Amino acid sequence: MKVRRPAVAGIFYPADGDKLLDAIDECFHHPLGPLSTRVETPTEGVEHKVEGEGKVDGRKIIGIVSPHAAYMYSGAVAAHSYHLASLLKPKPDLIVMLGPNHYGLGSAIATMVDCYWETPLGKVPVNSDEARRLVRLSGILDIDDYAHSRDHCLEVQLPMLQYIYKHEFSIIPILLWMQDKDTASDLGNAIAELIESSNMDVLLIASSDLTHYEHNDEAYRKDGELIKAILALDVARYYTVLERLDVSACGYGAIGAVMVAAKRLGATSARLLKYATSGDVTGDKSAVVGYASIAFIG
Repeated sequence: MKVRRPAVAGIFYPADGDKLLDAIDECFHHPLGPLSTRVETPTEGVEHKVEGEGKVDGRKIIGIVSPHAAYMYSGAVAAHSYHLASLLKPKPDLIVMLGPNHYGLGSAIATMVDCYWETPLGKVPVNSDEARRLVRLSGILDIDDYAHSRDHCLEVQLPMLQYIYKHEFSIIPILLWMQDKDTASDLGNAIAELIESSNMDVLLIASSDLTHYEHNDEAYRKDGELIKAILALDVARYYTVLERLDVSACGYGAIGAVMVAAKRLGATSARLLKYATSGDVTGDKSAVVGYASIAFIG
């Protein structure tokens, strides 16, 4: 069985298992994290406190959006999605992970089969049967190991998943170079069809950062408009805002596809769990990257 080795261990997160667990724990307890002891006044439309057994307001979590920068920058924001996901009952058997192909390697839309993904916390199996079935259902998804060889956007999600879940789960990793609305719609509908015909408990993850390298005020303004479209589950409006404001979200197609799939699977609303920028972490607000944790709920 092939093993997809870590590409960014020691760069985006610690390469030592014990240090990695400590780093993730710090993300959860960071002042911007979900388990912070700092007293904050929630800002309407920017932060929502979430409680409950894997549900928001009594409803089920279908998918999440999570950022993928180095843990020191976006880990505290990502921890909000994973804190919520940790409460899911039953725990997911399968996690379908989508993110952008940052390097343009390999196929335009690519998954993997017959392999494990390795992190310093162990190995996670790819669900090859379900991945192959998704390839057949979609007609646009290819099997291509090379596309996944260097990218970090899915890799950084795995230690978070291994931290919150002690049971065995499998993944379908998907990278998108093509991220247009039609591609997101086709892939999202295929993912929903896969899940509808499966007996597995499934969690969807869209891995994306938002605005890149603009002033903190601009990031908040642009990302705020984009997040409003996501929370409305309005895919057409979402793509319109992306184009109109020229929002440099790297994984916009991953978010779009998960929105499409989540709506078909019964999502009726979305909830912003946390938004912050790299400037909120470092204090340098001249050229920041925006990060959001969002839950799709049904």
